[in-house]
Amino acid sequence: MGTTHLFTDADVEANPEVKAVFEDIRATRGSDFVNNIWRALAADPKGLKRTWENVKSLMATPGALDPKTREMIYIAVSIANGCSYCVHSHTAAAKAKGMSEDEHGELMQIVALAASTNHLVTALQVPIDPEFDVK
Repeated sequence: MGTTHLFTDADVEANPEVKAVFEDIRATRGSDFVNNIWRALAADPKGLKRTWENVKSLMATPGALDPKTREMIYIAVSIANGCSYCVHSHTAAAKAKGMSEDEHGELMQIVALAASTNHLVTALQVPIDPEFDVK
């Protein structure tokens, strides 16, 4: 299987739609770095814009969860989904937002525990307790 084409800075400059999204990514993050996921998505400018707007609305906009917690949740879901790229990028982001080595280690143990008990419950077909079935 071949490698996905990654848009270079010259490719970005040649496409105004992509350039606008990349400029927003840089401005929002306060960095000139645009990582490979965005460079790969740039092949579909409308999809790039839609994906960036979704990510920006949840990961770069204040909300009930603090930014470090959001990144840690993203790590856990990325592990569950088997996305090595996202595990690496969101681990770096969580560390940049203050995740300590102890927090990272504990997160890994929680992810492993949840995977183990999830598999047991699924295999045993354990029924949901009525007390847990909240609406």
